[in-house]
Amino acid sequence: MFRSRHTLTVRQLWKQRCVTSNRGQGERASPNPEDLHNVLRPAVHQLFKKLKDEQLWQLSEAVESRGRWDCGCIWLPLDVRSGKLPPQVLLCRLYRWPDLRSTAELKSLSHCEYFWRRSGEGAAICCNPYHFSRLAAPDAATSYSYKTKDAARSILIEHKSDRYNVRGLHDTTLSRGSIRDGHWCKLAYWEHRTRVGHLYSVTEPSIHIFHDLPKASGFCLGYLGSGPHNETVRRTRNKIGQGLILSHEQGEVWVYNRSDHPIFINSPTMSTVNVRGQAVHKVLPGYSIKVFEAEKAANLSGCSDLGDGPCDPHSVRISFAKGWGACYSRQFITSCPCWLEILLSTPK
Repeated sequence: MFRSRHTLTVRQLWKQRCVTSNRGQGERASPNPEDLHNVLRPAVHQLFKKLKDEQLWQLSEAVESRGRWDCGCIWLPLDVRSGKLPPQVLLCRLYRWPDLRSTAELKSLSHCEYFWRRSGEGAAICCNPYHFSRLAAPDAATSYSYKTKDAARSILIEHKSDRYNVRGLHDTTLSRGSIRDGHWCKLAYWEHRTRVGHLYSVTEPSIHIFHDLPKASGFCLGYLGSGPHNETVRRTRNKIGQGLILSHEQGEVWVYNRSDHPIFINSPTMSTVNVRGQAVHKVLPGYSIKVFEAEKAANLSGCSDLGDGPCDPHSVRISFAKGWGACYSRQFITSCPCWLEILLSTPK
């Protein structure tokens, strides 16, 4: 009975490898059949033999749900290798990124126990492929410059005016606060030029922001706004899906794209501002990127403008599924159907 159950799980896991259409370097890109058969298959079956029965079913649930269910860590000794690849690289390559090459391209996620271990602590590593993201460096990420002057002016007007739209609220302020107030950032959700819902204060080290996801806790955008949505907003809302994870890590802020669609990010600390203005970075599904550095923000805080116009060095803006800037019909983020503003607290 035990042997048949074990064999069934191994076969099930192998059948659950990526079979979707090619999406380039994004998550779930189609694997090369020859690579699967000649390179990965022997190493994968060798790794499966080292996993306990409970761990195989745990991995099966993680793969089947594509990370929607938190199935916990799957531990293996640090010295375990499957062929030439570490176990976490092998499984991430099989189920998520076929072109993955080394651990240097991976980042452990904050909801993984391994993330909180100090360097050299413990003798095991988690190999759950959905406890890792792929690193996206700002210089390597697809980016588009846009002029900041008009965009910054329009957003500043919205923030300062008593007449800007806030659906279902009487609060017309965007108070940032400080770390002493008990939170490290506040979140504002926007649809075009209309802010929807209350400001959401974040006190935990990480926060999951999503539209509609069973068994999830965090900032649920699906609950915001009971009024009717136009067709563009409705379609974009449906693309948010698992959304993103925002985490505060030792003076840095990271964003992990959990959705099935790209997100677009603008932050003054992500790249050098030049005469062309700030950059909007496209982040593919499954990738993480550092969106804020306190040290850089401190150096920018004395500047009255960044690029062509005023800009807040402690504010990060993220658009779901739709980009903006010079390469798009939407020049400003206020033209995007669904976007998020992260107001980072300042130390006082």
